[in-house]
Amino acid sequence: MERWKGRVALVTGASVGIGGAITRALVQHGMKVVGCARRVDKIEKLAAECESAGYSGILVPYKCDLTSEEEILSMFSAIKTLHQGVDVCINNAGLAHPEPLLSGRTEFWRNMIDVNVIAMSICTREAYQSMKERNVDDGHIININSMSGHRVVPNSATHFYAATKYAVTALTEGLRQELRESKTRIRATSVSPGLVETEFAFRLHNNDPEKAAATYESLKCLKAEDLANAVVYILSTPSHVQIGDLQIRPTEQQS
Repeated sequence: MERWKGRVALVTGASVGIGGAITRALVQHGMKVVGCARRVDKIEKLAAECESAGYSGILVPYKCDLTSEEEILSMFSAIKTLHQGVDVCINNAGLAHPEPLLSGRTEFWRNMIDVNVIAMSICTREAYQSMKERNVDDGHIININSMSGHRVVPNSATHFYAATKYAVTALTEGLRQELRESKTRIRATSVSPGLVETEFAFRLHNNDPEKAAATYESLKCLKAEDLANAVVYILSTPSHVQIGDLQIRPTEQQS
């Protein structure tokens, strides 16, 4: 991670869970991290924790609604003005609504597409343009995907969510191919976790906290820090190593 010290990483959905753990790890390794979310107060708290811990990097909180392209472009403009640009882009933000295919509400389907697919694609495009205009040839774009991007489980509440994550799988591979065509050494990686103990299930089953809690009690889950360690590993690999998709499940998880 030595070559990343002092360089700029953008982490979306940085306030809690996997995004918060990745943000903390990158600051600990000396990076300047722009952490964005709608709830900027939680990122501000994390920034204070990183500072008090004496980490060598810094965390810059940024409030951004990723369903608004205008706000995303404004964020990238601010990063360019204040920090020159982005060297690493961690597309972590994602969400799920329990909206089945046969009875789901269109507005919630659209919200999943806007955050999980469109926002990720806009951030990827803008991060690449930021790297290209500064002749950054060793940048990295990491998409936090899901095992739901590789198989569909018999749970109607997550079928549409799975479709958005299948899109992430396809988009990451498409990005890898376009980067190769562009003759750049910028790399693209998808990280696909299985069950991780975060706020995800409680948001998915917001009307049934007992069901959400049972999800995490069913087996020994991954921790957000496990995903942060995976991201650090990916960024630590030499430039000739291309990790396309890293799948990480709890040992006890069946699918």
